[in-house]
Amino acid sequence: MPISDCEVRDPRIRRTRQLLQGSLRNLMQSKSFDEIAVQDITEAATVNRATFYDHYTDKYALLEAMVAGGFHTLLNERNVSYDGTCPSAVRAVILATCDYLTQTHAGGTECQRQSAFEPLIEAAVITAIRRVLVAGMPKSCSASGPPPEMIATAASWAIYGAVKEWFSTPSRPTAEEVIPLVMQLIIPILESAASRDPQPVAVHY
Repeated sequence: MPISDCEVRDPRIRRTRQLLQGSLRNLMQSKSFDEIAVQDITEAATVNRATFYDHYTDKYALLEAMVAGGFHTLLNERNVSYDGTCPSAVRAVILATCDYLTQTHAGGTECQRQSAFEPLIEAAVITAIRRVLVAGMPKSCSASGPPPEMIATAASWAIYGAVKEWFSTPSRPTAEEVIPLVMQLIIPILESAASRDPQPVAVHY
């Protein structure tokens, strides 16, 4: 199974993946995603099909890697990492999500062309946010509480959902203004990872 882009250390592998992702990105400027074939991508990247499948199972996996890579690049440029304790890091992740969503929707025509694949793009960004959060969470928690991976998943969906709602709002406030509101939702979720003895929640059906 191909390793995640985030785990790649070999510069040759990184270069090949950057070529493939760059080719897909360029092709999506003029074609819809469903019109793009693996052959189109490999020809644009000047690599053969066997090389493509050494790195990605299909073009959907490449799209996910491209979106996640762009989001991680944005985080890396800002030196953002989450260590499980610093609210400013949560703030930075939320701001990066706001900025990434704004940047990727800057070209109206292109966004309309790719709108059918918005769920794939959303999933890739959510996965990227989750990866950042999981990396900073405690490796163990109370046996009676949710595991860190579940908490990170809930928080990443909540971050993206809140930011998307903000982005879709007509005459929306600035990102700086909405971030405190999003943090009110997210911090309690993340704090549950640090709780050693969370109280059980009564669930009624």
